[in-house]
This record gives sequence, C-alpha cells and structure tokens, in this order.
Amino acid sequence: MAQDHLKVGIVVARRTLKGPWASHAWLSVAVLPAPPHLPVGAALGTDGDDERFYAGPATVTLNSSETGYYRDNLTSARPALWVALRPDGDAVELAAVTADPYEGEALAESMGENVEALPMPAEVRAWVEAFIDAFHVEREFFKRKRDRADPDALGQRGAVRLREDDA
Repeated sequence: MAQDHLKVGIVVARRTLKGPWASHAWLSVAVLPAPPHLPVGAALGTDGDDERFYAGPATVTLNSSETGYYRDNLTSARPALWVALRPDGDAVELAAVTADPYEGEALAESMGENVEALPMPAEVRAWVEAFIDAFHVEREFFKRKRDRADPDALGQRGAVRLREDDA
C-alpha cells in the first residue's frame, strides 16, 4: 500500500464566551498549505472576540487504498480537510488532520475533540489530485445475495438434549 505525507500549518482561534460554564472555546479556522516559520503558539492577531494562534504543523497522510474517499471529497461542493483539536486545560492540542471525509465524520463523533471541516487550500488539492491519478484503481461494486429461506424448514428441529443423563 502506497502512502504519501504532506505537512500543513493549522491556525486556531480562542473565542471568548459569555456563558457561565466556560470562558473560552478553541476552534480551528484555517489550514496553511505549508507550515510557516513560526513557533507553535505564536499569536497571529485578533478578529473580534477571537484571538488567533499558530497551532503548529500537522501531517496529512494519504493511503492508496482510500483514493475513492479522497475523490468523493474533491468532487463535493466544498473540498475540505478535517482538523480535530483536543482541549488541554487552557491550551489546545492538534489531534488529527485528514482529507478522508469518512474519517473526518468518525472524528466528529469522538468525545472531547472539536472537529472542523476547513476549506482545502489549492496546493493541497493539487497534491491530493496527483495522488489519486497515480494510485486510484476502480473497484467493481459487488453486492452479496442472501440465501433464500426455506419456509418448510422453519420450526422443524430435531430433538434437543440438554444433559447426557436425560437419555
């Protein structure tokens, strides 16, 4: 199975909340096509109630067995990368970044992680398209057929023995 890896940069926002239960929430807001030369946690400015930070580099991994899923992503109305963040007290940790929409859906169902589908940068899209062109193999859909039930056999059983001394 062939694999390819690409490092991207992730920008997150710390949004101030006005509710009584939490003071802030972390959201992923952008994917950069390449990691910038910034330290992890570098402040990138503010936007209203949001403080933006560079969360760090993340690796997107493509597998040749999943090219059909990547193609589904690219042919959708909005190709995306799914970014999962894991809150860690007042900080945040990058949990995963994927181009597989079904893996992104599974990440969204996990507890304790914040998952956002962010627009895929053009450079990343070109990389994914090149990977699909190189490794995609069309697989024929095969639907299994169920065995037909024998209605005459339903309810007919042989003698059932529970213990040896019942004989």
